[in-house]
Amino acid sequence: MSLMKKFIAYAKQNRQRIVLPEGTEERTLKAADRILADEVADLILLGNKTEIFDIAGLWGLENIQKATIIDPADNPKKDFYTNMLFELRKSKGMTFEEAQQKVLDPLYLGCLIIKNSEADGQLAGARNTTSNVLRPALQIIKTAPGISLVSGAFIMITNTPQYGNNGVILLADCAVNPLPDAEQLAHIAISSAATAGKLLHFEEPRVAMLSFSTRGSARHEVVDKVRTATEIARELDPSLKIDGELQADAAIIPSVSTSKAPGSVIEGKANVLIFPNLETGNISYKLIQRLAGVRAIGPILQGIDRPINDLSRGCSIDDIYNMVAITANQAIAAKEQL
Repeated sequence: MSLMKKFIAYAKQNRQRIVLPEGTEERTLKAADRILADEVADLILLGNKTEIFDIAGLWGLENIQKATIIDPADNPKKDFYTNMLFELRKSKGMTFEEAQQKVLDPLYLGCLIIKNSEADGQLAGARNTTSNVLRPALQIIKTAPGISLVSGAFIMITNTPQYGNNGVILLADCAVNPLPDAEQLAHIAISSAATAGKLLHFEEPRVAMLSFSTRGSARHEVVDKVRTATEIARELDPSLKIDGELQADAAIIPSVSTSKAPGSVIEGKANVLIFPNLETGNISYKLIQRLAGVRAIGPILQGIDRPINDLSRGCSIDDIYNMVAITANQAIAAKEQL
């Protein structure tokens, strides 16, 4: 069974409540119809109920009535959520009037529903930018304990089982932070190791902090940053198997590791690769995906206290379907840690 099929099967066995704030967006509704038909998750669609049903009828979607539909403009709990948001944000300067307007925004309302434990995760981005998706999540749900920032990881499913974890490798940060400093890079590494262990069920996440240098083979301030980040990550989590700075070949090929980085704790068997900045991460995952025919799943947002995921605005119906399943798996994993 493929990894994606495993995610879907596990989601079916442990149905979670996932919010889709873009309830009138075409691809989102078509994916929702399949999710509901396959019983992958229980869905909460946000949007005007009449509009949603009219669109579903136009496209012949027969399962949308199985979803819970909440219209932000006609929500019986609007006052409750307004007060909730005001209490959460008044210390940051939000007025009650601003809170009244924000609860009409589906992205804010979805996060408030999750904060109130009425849903387990949220998926958006088919119509909204990453910053729009992240802003309410960081204001309402906030980062996970001990983590200072959100990052974006991609699951790369390769046809080369000798690499990573039977051909599966996690890459980060490929979506969020343009120029992380050493401490931020350390937190990205720790979040990514947690994603590998909890979501991908890697028995032993092995983290490589990538650079153009291995063990001091080159000198530059960006190399120093990666080396410092590795030291910080070790201090934050002494149990973590992590090494850096490493060139990519020394990270994933044992024979090269023996030559370039003798005694490396990950022994050239990294299954989590951390890039020094967003530029290298984003370029690398796209090149691997296109040139090597590797399946890339993500971005999976990590570091938020509850599962909130962001789609590309160019996403397909299949992408949305798969990311709902992954968001559900993240929610299941989070509950298992309680």
